Amino acid sequence: MAHQDKGKFFEKHPVGTKVPEDLKQEILKQVTDNNIACKAAEKMSQTKNTPMSEIGVAIDMLNINIVQCQLGLFGYDGKKKLVQAAESISPELEKNITAALVNERLSCIAAWEIADKLQIKRADLCAACEKLKIKVKPCQLGAF
Repeated sequence: MAHQDKGKFFEKHPVGTKVPEDLKQEILKQVTDNNIACKAAEKMSQTKNTPMSEIGVAIDMLNINIVQCQLGLFGYDGKKKLVQAAESISPELEKNITAALVNERLSCIAAWEIADKLQIKRADLCAACEKLKIKVKPCQLGAF
């Protein structure tokens, strides 16, 4: 959701969407100034064996902002994004990115998978996308 939607994240979901109390409490433990870091959401997903998308819905329903995107795309103290375009891209990385595109976009989850597969930093993968002018969307937590 865009900046103007801040505080209304719950509106993306059907009326009556509920957050299990244990998940709510776990999320709230990780929140500072109504923000939760992407890395904290990922860790919660792993420890609770819950898909990132479900964690994202719960975060939305609690109207909490997701910050510090692990791809460097949003949530860095007022900066739109941290990531800058890479100077160069290996043919293997470009091939993997191109093969994973859907409607000319690379999903966040596909970006993470490629970074893991090629053993590179997630932000470096996103820098390659910037160079290639490829948007990374959708976020697996449901942000932006």
